[in-house]
Amino acid sequence: MKDNAKGLIITTAGVLLVVPDALFVRLIDATALTIAFWRLFLAGGCLGLGIFALHGTAPFRAVLQTGRYGVIHMIGVGASGVLFIQAVALTSVANVVFIIASLPVFAAVYSRVFLAEPISLRMLLTMAAVLVGLAVIAYGSGETENASLAGDALALAVSALFAAALTAARRVKHVSMVPSVAMGYVAAALVLLPFAAPLSVLPDQVPLVLCHGGFILGSSVLLAIGPRYITSAEVGLLVLLESALAPLLAWAVVGEDPGRYALAGGAIVIGALLVSNIVMLKNQRTHRAGSAPS
Repeated sequence: MKDNAKGLIITTAGVLLVVPDALFVRLIDATALTIAFWRLFLAGGCLGLGIFALHGTAPFRAVLQTGRYGVIHMIGVGASGVLFIQAVALTSVANVVFIIASLPVFAAVYSRVFLAEPISLRMLLTMAAVLVGLAVIAYGSGETENASLAGDALALAVSALFAAALTAARRVKHVSMVPSVAMGYVAAALVLLPFAAPLSVLPDQVPLVLCHGGFILGSSVLLAIGPRYITSAEVGLLVLLESALAPLLAWAVVGEDPGRYALAGGAIVIGALLVSNIVMLKNQRTHRAGSAPS
């Protein structure tokens, strides 16, 4: 199998595994902090043990040797994991995933500020369209059932934090940050422990909790491997699947109507990112074709 096809299959599988993430939050009968604890502890703990069993402590030491970049990455992935659950508890699934789709905008700003990378005209136009979409979603939060500006703000914080983590990871490309995900998740779970009630989960909820952690674990592994074989534009297009499918899944399973404003704003956000990624992918292919030996 060619590397590109392998990357597409692995990344798509990773994205599909994360689609039910918000739905699990709706289905599990526990407080948001308790759900966040188990989600992070199970996924991070299993991932960390797997890395240790295969490679020992070397991958973890390599992350720690990156200094502040490793710390930023761990804080970003850990904190965003906590705030994601809180956001879903406070606002609609549609609002959360559509707002988090704005992550490339934050990543572009951080790359400009901290990595001195220019922002292209394509990205500026994308950012403008995304901001319009986010404004529509925020406007509708006062009228949509299960939606709130507080939850929307937390979703925006998730986007900003995870973008910071990705930017830090790009600064130290020579080091795999997968162990950082495990450490960030477990550290966040331990911080949550005094405020959560892990043992309050009822026996009939345990399978859901285990499935939730398993889905996040599988997604974390596949999304760490797949993007190595495909371009960032292709990754961006595939990740939009989660934004499109998660609200539909919640609507089908628990009857959570996204509301017209979330659908309209989400369509603007996803549409802008879709066009932007397609243009980027086309430009990359044109550049490769032009630079290929004749």
